[in-house]
Amino acid sequence: MLIEADLSMVLSDKEISSAMKRGELRIFPPGFRLNPAGVDLRVDRRIRLKPKQHSLVASIERVELSGRIVGFLHLRSSLAREGLFASLALVDPGFRGQLTVSLYNSGDSAVNLAKGERFIQLSLLRLGKPAIKKYAGRYQNSSGVVASRRRKRSHTPKIMESVIQGTSG
Repeated sequence: MLIEADLSMVLSDKEISSAMKRGELRIFPPGFRLNPAGVDLRVDRRIRLKPKQHSLVASIERVELSGRIVGFLHLRSSLAREGLFASLALVDPGFRGQLTVSLYNSGDSAVNLAKGERFIQLSLLRLGKPAIKKYAGRYQNSSGVVASRRRKRSHTPKIMESVIQGTSG
């Protein structure tokens, strides 16, 4: 499926810096690398991925996007050339938190990442108009590695108690 995008809306390094000064975008702590068309984010811990191994990793950086900014994650090409694949996603307007990425080593050799090593790039785009509804999903305010919450349900304590005890609620 081909996705068409107006790439004139991808923020340059100058526009990213300006958006940060205006408070439309926050990335902290300092130490991330600003590139011509995005920001390199760093891995939060040392990791060794053996061949055919999968792991969830988080960025050191906490990202906060306003309702006018959307992000796209990309694996750094040097890591892809070593056989890594990543499940990379859209970062919705209004998202706040650390970013969790699923990495898979498809290669025949182990791949090592040092804590603080740059591993993903965050490209940022400005929406034509601010989002009416900002992100408020299950991963809002994520801290560290966050496993899938796809099947997580919210139950009241009373309902959960009846489920645990095997009684009807």
